[in-house]
Amino acid sequence: MKRKTLFDSILILFGVVYLFSFPGFSAGPPQSEEAKQIVALVNSAAALIEGKGKDAFPEFKKKDSKWYNGKTYVFVDDINGTALVNPPTPDIEGKNLIDMKDAKGKALVREFIKTANTKGSGWVDYWWPKPGEDKPSKKMSYIKKAKMPTGEMVIVGAGIYGE
Repeated sequence: MKRKTLFDSILILFGVVYLFSFPGFSAGPPQSEEAKQIVALVNSAAALIEGKGKDAFPEFKKKDSKWYNGKTYVFVDDINGTALVNPPTPDIEGKNLIDMKDAKGKALVREFIKTANTKGSGWVDYWWPKPGEDKPSKKMSYIKKAKMPTGEMVIVGAGIYGE
């Protein structure tokens, strides 16, 4: 009986090790060079917002800039879920997206707010179309809470698309 329990425990241990080593399973924040660049970009954008407030927003919308280049862009939402800056999809700016769900049913803006309010910053994964595409792709965004000079709290983010 003890031998079977030991064998079962070893099998479970190997199963857990395998699961966490599988590339499709995310056991924490991404560690790639691209992920580090996204964190630095969001931290820099948050600092700019904390200094300039809404006057920073036009900078984030300039194509082929540090803030908006190819499929990488900075987005800003207010703490209640209204999109303030979304360069590839400007038609959603000014709209409250609190109940918007991704292709898999995740309330992504609620997740952004939860992450910002509970951790101050962190990664959120969801499904979102790449700029210029309709089909959703896996995306992980780094989210950071920032305080504008007016005292208004916003959520600043940028993400990495999967394949």
